[in-house]
Amino acid sequence: MIAPLAGGPALAAPTPLDLAPFFADPWWLVLAKAVFALVLLLLLTLFTIWYERRLVGIMQHRKGPTMNGPFGLLQSLADGAKLMLKEDFTPAAADKVVFMLAPFVTAIPAITAFAVIPISGQVRIPFTQVTTPLQVTDLPVSVLFIVAVASVGVYGIVLAGWSSGSTYALLGALRSSAQVISYEVAMGLALVAVFLYAGTLSTSEIVARQAEPVSILGHDFPVWYAVQLVPSFLIYLISMVGETNRAPFDLPEAEGELVGGFHTEYSSMRFAMFFMAEYMNMITVSALATTLFLGGWHAPFANLIPALDGGWWGVVWFLLKVVLMLSLFVWLRGTLPRLRYDQFMRFGWRFLIPISLAWIVLVATFRVARRESWFDSPAFWPVAIGVVVVLIAASFFGGEPDKKVAAEPEGDFDAFAGGYPVPPGKGQQLPELAQVLRGEPGDAGPGSSPSGASTGPGAPATTPGTTTRRDEGEV
Repeated sequence: MIAPLAGGPALAAPTPLDLAPFFADPWWLVLAKAVFALVLLLLLTLFTIWYERRLVGIMQHRKGPTMNGPFGLLQSLADGAKLMLKEDFTPAAADKVVFMLAPFVTAIPAITAFAVIPISGQVRIPFTQVTTPLQVTDLPVSVLFIVAVASVGVYGIVLAGWSSGSTYALLGALRSSAQVISYEVAMGLALVAVFLYAGTLSTSEIVARQAEPVSILGHDFPVWYAVQLVPSFLIYLISMVGETNRAPFDLPEAEGELVGGFHTEYSSMRFAMFFMAEYMNMITVSALATTLFLGGWHAPFANLIPALDGGWWGVVWFLLKVVLMLSLFVWLRGTLPRLRYDQFMRFGWRFLIPISLAWIVLVATFRVARRESWFDSPAFWPVAIGVVVVLIAASFFGGEPDKKVAAEPEGDFDAFAGGYPVPPGKGQQLPELAQVLRGEPGDAGPGSSPSGASTGPGAPATTPGTTTRRDEGEV
């Protein structure tokens, strides 16, 4: 296997995936690892709910949860108890079976995807001499398995909105389906560059590739794919926020126009399932980002601190990186306003996906160039510079044709055309804002003549049809 950076050795075929350690475990050990992964996910969910409120409180100069337990650590349990004691009702117009099952369809995929996430390397089970990888299982296509399982979760949202018998819930469900389709494409394209560099789709193998040292200025350092593949990492970060329906991309549950979106009609523990599924999805995509881009469970500069890289220390490094990614979710929620739906969809289809495709072509070309030694050819750099110049010139001279300017409306502006207030068109201005009102013969007030001209003491002389300027207090 090669060092991915330029100037390294020649490319070599990746080592074959060895799944023997995962299938040699006895049944009780597999069950223990599955329970450990589930408990870890549930504890992280409770922690994330508290952590989000606490961190947003710090951002907004307030304390956040403080009443339940030390530092408010039991606030998540208090929320769960509150939801358990709330009334659980089903709308009369709902499809009762689908309405009941939809929350489970959303929550279960988030739990299932965690089965192929490597939490640490080889560890020794306490009080025994048994060693095993701290990962439930691995597959030759583990990353595709995660993406496929995560995409199933949107069916729960769609079914919840459809079965509720509510217009607002249905609109939120349709938004979610379009949103997931759009941003899953960008997310999948962002992962292709990782596959090209790692030469495998196995999560444990991708983590191992990032631990291989790369020679930089005469020193060997492991370089994460977040550094080597910065555009892919940034595209994945944006896509994972859109994939999990989090602010500023929380359009399926936008309160401003959809009341509560797809879960408007849900209450009690069925609403709690959606609530927990959102945070579980956040943890899953954060764990995937940790695995594919941040070196997984390996310590930073693992070759410099080998004593802290491996064993149960891997769990510590893995959790620290996951919390770092969760902090990004909280930071975005506490700082950015919600986008309009058309802006959100346009950003995905017209920017993220084309940029991802161009980046994949560039990465693939670079890999082939490394393998075929194109960089050693004297004609390579002139040709490459010429292609870049042509692309830059095309970006300046291309683009959409100029849009036709709409014709300006004719006649006087009527703010209540059709019985409803309408905004002024181009070149028009509301009379109140201009502080100019047209005199009407029928609007004669005290001290005014029937023609509309004021006859009071000191009143200015006016004639019918002329305009008068009102004082600011009268506007």
